[in-house]
Amino acid sequence: MQLTGNTIFITGGTSGIGLALARAFHELGNKVIVAGRRKALLAEISAAHPGIDGIELDIADADDIARVAAELIAKYPTLNVLVNNAGIMPFDDPSTVVDDAGSRRILDTNFLGAVRMTSALVEHLKAQPRATILYNSSVLAYVPIATNAVYSASKAAVHSYALSQRFMLRDTSVTVQEIAPPWVDTDLIRKSGDPRAMPLDAFIEETMRGLATDAPEVFVEGIRAMRNNPGLGEHELVHAFNQSIAENPIPV
Repeated sequence: MQLTGNTIFITGGTSGIGLALARAFHELGNKVIVAGRRKALLAEISAAHPGIDGIELDIADADDIARVAAELIAKYPTLNVLVNNAGIMPFDDPSTVVDDAGSRRILDTNFLGAVRMTSALVEHLKAQPRATILYNSSVLAYVPIATNAVYSASKAAVHSYALSQRFMLRDTSVTVQEIAPPWVDTDLIRKSGDPRAMPLDAFIEETMRGLATDAPEVFVEGIRAMRNNPGLGEHELVHAFNQSIAENPIPV
């Protein structure tokens, strides 16, 4: 993606990777809008970083997504970048009874929130001279962690959806990129300074370099071996498969 001259909306932008991306894009001169559920925190961010706007959003609420999308389109007509970053990561144990309400909350936030937010803005984005839809998935989309099985599955769903959407938007002005973070030292679970976690600043620096390219997926070098689990040829394979279907539609 082009890293300058954008109007960027970031869900889950009040902490962790979302806020760090907001700061990085803001420092490059982009107009940045961050979303979160806490009005006071949004106000603090805007005060600390003049020029970054905040908007209240419950990403798990479809009606609230529709409201925010309409407000964004009206207030920021040049909006051309959507960063689907909002996510939660509760623990679960798939060897026993998994809480259904908790699972629904994860999927509504991590997966359906991104699908709904993108759906609400995609026609506006397609009308821009250039636009980007960015998904924050996870290395756990490829190598799931058993203590967070539903979370890992939600990120695999985000990855799969991005692959399909990238193909379907191939002839438009909209590109689709995906960030696949490793374990980054943020408050997604608990900021701890664990040496196994990548420092947030280092992650953002490497990620911004990757986003400046046309790579469909951006991941830090430290997780290459894990990302190789399904193979780096996956994007070409999925594209070729969908192209074959497009050329020879399945009878309905």
